[in-house]
Amino acid sequence: MAHRRLGFWRRFAVGLVLPVLTVWTKRIWTGQEHVPRTGGVILVPNHVSHFDPLVIAHFVYGLGRWPRFLGKASLWKVPVLGFLLRKVKQIPVERGSVEAVKSLDVLVDALQQGAVVVIYPEGTTTREPDLWPMRGKTGAARLALVTGAPVVPVANWGPERVFDPRTNRLNFRPRTPVRVTAGPPVDLSRWVGEAPTRAVLDDMTDTIMIAIRDLLATVREGDPPPLYERVGRGPADGGVAE
Repeated sequence: MAHRRLGFWRRFAVGLVLPVLTVWTKRIWTGQEHVPRTGGVILVPNHVSHFDPLVIAHFVYGLGRWPRFLGKASLWKVPVLGFLLRKVKQIPVERGSVEAVKSLDVLVDALQQGAVVVIYPEGTTTREPDLWPMRGKTGAARLALVTGAPVVPVANWGPERVFDPRTNRLNFRPRTPVRVTAGPPVDLSRWVGEAPTRAVLDDMTDTIMIAIRDLLATVREGDPPPLYERVGRGPADGGVAE
């Protein structure tokens, strides 16, 4: 992705964020070969900190691609922030509403245009006490079933040292190590052509989350626990906003 193609606002965002991340974090990146350099792809990271979207964005940008994250539509109503999010081509998602169907159309269109779409299947920072992944929500599986786009698991570890969601403490120490690794696309071939029933989407989602969890285990060099069971998992989990 040539920088001249980014346009003013994306160059502005890079100029604002990249120098800060370069000083604040020490990058340890692996598995970049698993992310296609062209064409639509769905990246599914674990979510350990409110800081890790910046880390994942840095990783994707370092591959010469532009990440398009999903975000709560309410953020687009915040003055200045909403304007910037629109200009840098991020994707608003209405949660738990009929508008979620329109969000799916936007995502399908983005993938057809060759975008890197980043979806956090957990939907929020993990509630697992040691920050292992939770069971996921079904938005990424639904999008993969509709588009056939590859789903690439991404594990990150280290952003919780910058901002730990368990304590809400922000650490300004420079050169904090942050590890990001991408794995091979998740094999979802057994569901190709299936109807998006709840059972199908749940099975696909569990397969995606186990791939993320096992990848994280290689980064953390530890044995992973079972996927953490979120409270209140039910029909509301099935929307594209997840």
